[in-house]
Amino acid sequence: MGGASSYIAMLSICGFLSASWLASKGSRLLGISSIVAEIAVGVVLGPSFLGLISSEYAKCEYIRNTNCTVPEDVEHLVQAGESVGHDLEHFLDHCAHCHDLKVRQAVDGGRRLSGSKSCYTTFTECLDKSCKVEVSEKCGLTPDFFTLIGHAGVALMIFESGMHFDFEKAKKVGPQACIVAVIGTVAPLIFGLVIMMLLGYPAMPDGMSAGTALAPTSVGISLKLLGEAGVLQEDFGQAILTAAFVDDILSLVLFNVLFSLRGDFDAWATIGAPIVGIVLMLLAMVSAVKVMPDLVNNKIQGRFPAKKVPDAKGLEAMTLTKDEVLFVLQIGILVLYSYITHLLGTHLWGCFVAGMAFACLKPDHHAAHVWTSQTKRVTKWMVRIFFSCTVAFAIPVSKLLSLMAFLKGSLLGIVACVSTKVFCAFFMKEKKWVIGWAMVGRAEFAYLIAQMALTANMLDEEGFSMVIWALLYATVLAPLVFSFLLKRYIAKVGLETTKRHTEDDKMKGGEHGTSCGDVPVKPQTDEHPRAGYRDHDGITIGIATEEDNATRSPRQPPAQERPPLCCPFFKGLTT
Repeated sequence: MGGASSYIAMLSICGFLSASWLASKGSRLLGISSIVAEIAVGVVLGPSFLGLISSEYAKCEYIRNTNCTVPEDVEHLVQAGESVGHDLEHFLDHCAHCHDLKVRQAVDGGRRLSGSKSCYTTFTECLDKSCKVEVSEKCGLTPDFFTLIGHAGVALMIFESGMHFDFEKAKKVGPQACIVAVIGTVAPLIFGLVIMMLLGYPAMPDGMSAGTALAPTSVGISLKLLGEAGVLQEDFGQAILTAAFVDDILSLVLFNVLFSLRGDFDAWATIGAPIVGIVLMLLAMVSAVKVMPDLVNNKIQGRFPAKKVPDAKGLEAMTLTKDEVLFVLQIGILVLYSYITHLLGTHLWGCFVAGMAFACLKPDHHAAHVWTSQTKRVTKWMVRIFFSCTVAFAIPVSKLLSLMAFLKGSLLGIVACVSTKVFCAFFMKEKKWVIGWAMVGRAEFAYLIAQMALTANMLDEEGFSMVIWALLYATVLAPLVFSFLLKRYIAKVGLETTKRHTEDDKMKGGEHGTSCGDVPVKPQTDEHPRAGYRDHDGITIGIATEEDNATRSPRQPPAQERPPLCCPFFKGLTT
């Protein structure tokens, strides 16, 4: 049962994950985002450098077992009927037909037709790209272990992000925030595409892929810093969060369109599917406000007890509690919505919409608490693996560390990634710089787009490295500059840095109705009083019951009693 070799492999993986965890903790102590440190650990310890994690665990099976290298004299070999390599043989008929070459019967027998629809510029490029596209499609269906975990973690993070969408805030600051979001999405796309073209890359797919990867904003960074400053309820705080959420929605639509443009133009995939997706999203948003609060809080949860009640024999009754029912509903809605949008282009769109479906439930943020109390550790590790493995292992070290990739990535980062977001709120008067820098942050989704574009052969290794450098600029600079500007703005306008709405105020919303709409929600008199708290790992987990607080380990004092980190504005920024 498992020899010495498997033991060494287990030790290697444990060592790698431990190094990734230590990098995250070190980043928190230094007051910076952990993304950069986690990617650095993956690059250094991954298969491309020190090799602590071997390529068998880090790369898709089809990449390791398929040779897409095209011989230099490929046309001569084809016309002579000689083999060009087993993995290229079945693309010969398609590429030869595209470029009017006569193909003699190969030595190893017949060939099947390529599934690729694109002909590309030259015969050599056709063989190379067609082979890589097929490999990427197969790897998309059966990715390596770490990639599968990383992508699952991002999906869970996007779902959780959707549960924090505030419809009431969006209604209040919606018009201006939507303008900020549109500029913040379109400007990076256009500037990224133009810069990639000026650097010699084609507009499609390379320019479009780079621009799309630079478009999303990190809601998490803004949410964390605004919350710690106690200004979430201020108009500019609401504008920032609403703009960031709308930016994410637009980026999801853009992401869907991007990956519909592979191969020949498909009117349904490129135009029809996004339109249907937008319509379904709007219907789901209306349902989240008008239907879900009454359906879940009253008609479904109302049939179950708040906690398990022992029977006459002292045994707990075999029944689900309200929170357990809610968690089952969350899983069901997540699977349903993500599958629907998977058919329309990408499951991530459905993950966000599914989260929005629970944004209006009462008490406020309780749905997010139920979800994170069950998944927070798993999600945190999955996202950490996404950066240290999924992203880092895909980075070609030789390309990333080249001077040209750094210089081109710096141009892409400063102009298309950072500056376009900084100036997206130019019409917001004295709030423009705070809002602009709040939109600069990049996190999981941006890196995911870049990594998937590389896997789908829509970005080459150098282009991917340039995009990673550009995203790193935003990842490092955004928390630092935004924190400084936020403190200065608060001092300038004389805002108090304390929370203006207590949990009792939030509970009143649960007693008298919902801030998301006019649907009345029955008061949950059998619920415990609730108070917000954050665990010792810096994970905000929403609302805790008094019973939860009473059963917490004595080694984990409440957040307000713990000494602050060296840079309090960055507490809990790690993914």
